[in-house]
Amino acid sequence: MWLLSISADGAVPLSYRVESGNTSDDTTHVATWDQLRELVGRDDFLYIADGKLANEAALRHIDANHGRFVTVLANNRKEVTWFKKWIQDHAPSWSEARRRPARRNGDPDEVWRTFESPLPSTAGYRVIWVHSNSKQIRDAATRASRIAAGEAALEALSAKLAGPRCRLKSVVAVENSVENVLANAGTTRYFTTHVEEVPEESFRQARRGRPGPSTHYVKRVTSRFTLSFSVRTDAVSAEAKSDGTFPLVTNDRNMTPAEVLNAYKYQPNLERRHAQLKGHQLVAPVFLKDPVRIEGLLCCHFFALVIQALIEREIRTAMKTANRASIPLYPELRECTAPSAERVLEIFARVARHVLRDAEGTIVRTYEPTLTPLQLQVLELLGIPPSVYTATNSASS
Repeated sequence: MWLLSISADGAVPLSYRVESGNTSDDTTHVATWDQLRELVGRDDFLYIADGKLANEAALRHIDANHGRFVTVLANNRKEVTWFKKWIQDHAPSWSEARRRPARRNGDPDEVWRTFESPLPSTAGYRVIWVHSNSKQIRDAATRASRIAAGEAALEALSAKLAGPRCRLKSVVAVENSVENVLANAGTTRYFTTHVEEVPEESFRQARRGRPGPSTHYVKRVTSRFTLSFSVRTDAVSAEAKSDGTFPLVTNDRNMTPAEVLNAYKYQPNLERRHAQLKGHQLVAPVFLKDPVRIEGLLCCHFFALVIQALIEREIRTAMKTANRASIPLYPELRECTAPSAERVLEIFARVARHVLRDAEGTIVRTYEPTLTPLQLQVLELLGIPPSVYTATNSASS
C-alpha cells in the first residue's frame, strides 16, 4: 500500500509511506497525520482526505491534538439517514459556493451549493451538506437505470412463472425469488409486488390405452402463479429530494461552508499524482520480492514524482505571473492551459548534441542542438537558461 500526502501549493508530494498490502485504509491516517506534523513542525494545518478518514479514532486523534480536518461521510452513516428524512419536510437554505463553466456547448454550468446541517455529527463536528447539479443528474440517471433493470428482471421472472416447466411450486418460493431478483438489482425499495396463486385444472386417463366412450378421466388441480408489480412513485420522489447531495465533516469552526467545499475539492489532485505514478512512471508491475528492495524502488519513484510536481508548479506559476492563459504545448501547437510534466519532458526528449571525432578520438567538431521557439518559451517559464542545452562544456567531451 502506497500512502502519499501532497501540499495545497501545486500538489507537491510532501511525504509517503509504504505499508503491507493487507493494511486497512482507515487505520493509516493517525500515523500519516503524525508524520506530517513532525515534518512541518506544527499541528494547525488542514488535513483533507477521502471517506476513509471519517472514523472515530482518526478524527478524535486529530482533534485532540489541535489539528483540523475535512472529509466526506459515507452513505451508511446516521447523519446521512437523518438528512434524507429531514429533507422530506424541510427546504434547506442552499447558497451557491462554487461554479464552473460547462465543458460542452449547450450544457449548464456546474454549480455547487452548500448548507450547514442544523445538527452536528455524532461526535459533535460540523456537517456541511453540498448539492451538485451535475451529481443530481447522475443520481437520477443511476436510479432510472436500476429501475429499468429491476423491471426487466421481474418481467423475466413473470415469463418463467408462466412457462410449462416452472419449478417454483409455492407462494413462498415465488416471493423469495422476487426478493432475490430485486435485491440483486438493488431496487427493492422501488417496487411493489403481488404474487397470486391461480388453480389450473387438467384431465388425464385413469388407465393406459386408446380413449373411448367408456374411458375414465382423473381431474388434477395444480397451482400456477402470476406476478404483478408497479413502481413506487412515492419512494422515487422521496429519494429524488436528496439527489446530488453529499456531506462533508470538519472540526474547523472558522471556515465558511464554501471554504470547506473548496478545500475538499482540491483533494482530487492527489489522484493526479497517483495517476502519474501508475501511468507515466509505470510503477507496476514490480518483480522484486524483498520488501526492502521494494521500498527502495518506491523511494526513487517518490523523488521522481516530486520533480514532476515541481516542474508543473513552476511552469504554471510562471504562466500566471506572465498573464499567459495557455501555451502551444500540445501536438500541432494546440494550446494547453495546464502543462503537465510529462508533456514538458516529451518536447525535450529528442534534443541532442552530436560530437564528431577523428580516428584518434579527438573532437573535431561539436554540433549544438537548435531549440525550437516552443522549447525556448518553456525554458523561459521554468527559469532555465538556454545555454544549458546549447553551450559546450567539459561534460560533453
